[in-house]
Amino acid sequence: MSTKAPIILAVDTSDLELAKAWIAHTSEFVQVFKLGLEFFLNFGPQGIRAITENTDAKIFLDLKLHDIPNTVAHAAASAALLKPFFLTVHASGGGEMIKAAVKAAPAVKITAVTILTSLSEDDVRNVGFTKDALNSATNLAQLATSAGAAAIVCSPLETASIRNAVGSETLIITPGVRPLSMVGKDDQTRTMTPAQAITAGANFVVIGRPITSAWEPSGVEIGKRAREISAEILNS
Repeated sequence: MSTKAPIILAVDTSDLELAKAWIAHTSEFVQVFKLGLEFFLNFGPQGIRAITENTDAKIFLDLKLHDIPNTVAHAAASAALLKPFFLTVHASGGGEMIKAAVKAAPAVKITAVTILTSLSEDDVRNVGFTKDALNSATNLAQLATSAGAAAIVCSPLETASIRNAVGSETLIITPGVRPLSMVGKDDQTRTMTPAQAITAGANFVVIGRPITSAWEPSGVEIGKRAREISAEILNS
């Protein structure tokens, strides 16, 4: 049985060597590694290549592209040269923008971000959505999949609704999960455990600090933490 759970590890650091160490010590238990805007602005394409050139790590390139279709098409084509497994765009950029990204990067799973998990219901209304977060995210997911997006990012609390709306083929990725050992120990209230999110219909869960906070120079503890959370998901 594989020890790798459907975890996307959020590699949120501006230290390239530390990022490489995190990946090396967790790759036995983690399927995909998320490199975001901070990482990309610090290290650029060379940093992505430094991560992937000597490993088989799958990369979730979290750039959240959002611009006119022509600009996003060129950006997606450039990003595709780095061979990420996932590349994010904002679903709110509209169907034509998403179609442009899909056409420009056919070998990449274009991944549409619906409503950011940091937004409260008040925030959702204040930025102009006429419906609540659940219904707004579901509508955006339907729009994105109709435009060809292969995957959707949403809150765990929206997963079941979106799965019902988009069917079984679309991949659903959910941040905002907390392992059982951390439930009730931080300020997150709108969350689920990783296993609950998978049961609700997610294909992957994004996990960062619950794993990376265990880092120490030997790498033993971060590997142990990744193994424990992987087992929590696989054995649920």
